[in-house]
Amino acid sequence: LPTSISHSRHTMASVSRLSSSALRASLKSQAFNGRTLAFNGGRYYSAKTQTLKERFSELLPEKIEQIKALRKEHGSKVVDKVTLDQVYGGARGIKALVWEGSVLDSEEGIRFRGKTIPECQELLPKAPGGKEPLPEGLFWLLLTGEVPTEQQVRDLSAEWAARSDIPKFVEELIDHCPTDLHPMAQFSLAVTALEHTSSFAKAYAKGVNKKEYWGYTFEDSMDLIAKLPNIASRIYQNVFKGGKVAPIQKDKDYSFNFVNQLGFGNNADFVELLRLYLTIHTDHEGGNVSAHTTHLVGSALSSPFLSLA
Repeated sequence: LPTSISHSRHTMASVSRLSSSALRASLKSQAFNGRTLAFNGGRYYSAKTQTLKERFSELLPEKIEQIKALRKEHGSKVVDKVTLDQVYGGARGIKALVWEGSVLDSEEGIRFRGKTIPECQELLPKAPGGKEPLPEGLFWLLLTGEVPTEQQVRDLSAEWAARSDIPKFVEELIDHCPTDLHPMAQFSLAVTALEHTSSFAKAYAKGVNKKEYWGYTFEDSMDLIAKLPNIASRIYQNVFKGGKVAPIQKDKDYSFNFVNQLGFGNNADFVELLRLYLTIHTDHEGGNVSAHTTHLVGSALSSPFLSLA
């Protein structure tokens, strides 16, 4: 698979890792102050703008040819040397992964597709009345290398909201977990169960041509990302709040819906905090433990659900 689609298997996985310290800090902030928290209603898919999948499919053939040409011309070149210490040290520091989404610099911090966090804050679309970028915009940037328009981001928010429902049996699976079972164990269990819905798994079982893998992987990845707030908030509510989860509001953005499902939808500062938090945690240079695991499992032609779980 092209490197740009691979990270969609773990992008937004930070939804499940919202730290308790960030939550506690948000609760100390001022409550709802009248700012608009999310998109206005009445918008869904737009016939006038390209979807992310349409744009990605346009860019994909050229990218494939670039990689073919690069390997043909430079395939025998040595890119690194490996020391014994690196082998015993868990491959630390070995250049062994092509990654275009982000790069971490010890001096200037992380860049997403060449753009710093301040540049992303300036360039990426925001919710009406908001000051922080929407993670939907950074997801578009990561997959295409392009800054999306406001309408493209709104349409992506709507698409994720439309895909957000989780099957009843997954809800019941989460609800039957002991409340003292670690939330990440519950999260992994729920995501694994979503394999039942995998388009890729079904297509692979039917012997689909490998040139078509990316499309099914894309669909699964979009479904998975869309369902993560429902899963994470249900676990949170069961463990800490008594189990009642607010429904996804189809006309609101991804971060607002997650905050609202956690029970803090009227806290504008927390909504903005999570928009920024999810934006800057969408990618981790591709080689950290969780990201690398998704690549490793996915390389065995597992679905995005199993790769993330």
